[in-house]
Amino acid sequence: MDLINLAKRLEGLQTVDSIAKNLDVNRRTAINYIWLLRKRGFVETIYGKRKIRMYRISPLKKNKFGYPGLYDFLNQHSKIKIYPPYEERIYDHKPSAEEMIVKAVKTGDLRTILSSLALFNKIKNWRILSEIARKELVGRKIGALYDAARTIIRVKRMDKKTRKALLNSKIEGKFIVKYARTRDLKEIEKKWKVYLPFNKADLEAYND
Repeated sequence: MDLINLAKRLEGLQTVDSIAKNLDVNRRTAINYIWLLRKRGFVETIYGKRKIRMYRISPLKKNKFGYPGLYDFLNQHSKIKIYPPYEERIYDHKPSAEEMIVKAVKTGDLRTILSSLALFNKIKNWRILSEIARKELVGRKIGALYDAARTIIRVKRMDKKTRKALLNSKIEGKFIVKYARTRDLKEIEKKWKVYLPFNKADLEAYND
């Protein structure tokens, strides 16, 4: 069996049922194909909403050197999973939650930013987060997202000094996601003078 061509045919995010349908085989055969592809390094298992098991299939084997990039980092630490638009590895240092939250905000992508809220529970040094955020001109955006995260999930407490520094920081534009504004979190927007990109219903994904 040509497993590389099979991986190309199934490339993307799949479930057992979608693989069975695409290949016109039964579930048992689909599971066997997954096993063979995983053995060759073409499959990564992730979990979606309601803990549905999903398989990210690529004909390119995972690079085992270096550290996970943004999307793999989020998938390791957040309930809200992201399908990586590209393969990324970090070679010169081990990435931190402080760095990755800022990187997620800089993408301007709604789901990526929503996923990154879980990283507020992984912060080890608020001063470093503040320094990175202010350097990248997203300080007030980070502060607003932190307050939004607090409305739905338990997060580590931000110290007053960090909060003040973020409140007084400069930003590039008020939109976190282009043209996206909340209906529900207006008080947080007003405090931080930025526009939050999601509503309370979006945050409920953390309770699924």
